[in-house]
Amino acid sequence: MRIKHIFATVVLPLFLSACLGIPKGIKPVESFDIGSYSGQWYEIARMKNDFEKNLDHVTANYSLNDDGSIKVINQGINNKSGEMSNIEGSATFARTEDIGYLKVSFFKPFSASYVIFKLDPNYNYAYVTSYNKDYLWLLSRTPTVSKAVLDDFYATAKAKGFKVNNIIQVNQE
Repeated sequence: MRIKHIFATVVLPLFLSACLGIPKGIKPVESFDIGSYSGQWYEIARMKNDFEKNLDHVTANYSLNDDGSIKVINQGINNKSGEMSNIEGSATFARTEDIGYLKVSFFKPFSASYVIFKLDPNYNYAYVTSYNKDYLWLLSRTPTVSKAVLDDFYATAKAKGFKVNNIIQVNQE
């Protein structure tokens, strides 16, 4: 009985919150507006990860739900099979609605951090990470970005301690 109590009060909450937090040296954007962020984004570049393996033409779409949460739909095309892959989840603000730090969940009750740490003033592109520096994305409102934006993304990632040799560019053609 005591082991079950320890598991339920200590281990389980630690396990469920293991994917939350902000990596050292990363600060979420302030003056964030979810209304401006809503809509479709194209994934321009990302840190290699297992759950997006072989995916090109990746997009993310964000919209507000009636309950104040955010609907998240990610989709892409597997470049090996040609099959469309999509997943739907939801996000909530981790702190306040004016800070670009959310908790996103695709498999309840598990959540992970979604930290927007650089955002174009006109919401044209965003740099996003998660709870550690193994995850990184460059999102854009358009399927391509300028060389200046791409160069800044790599320079910023390197300066923040991300392994830039693990970044791949996503085919959006």
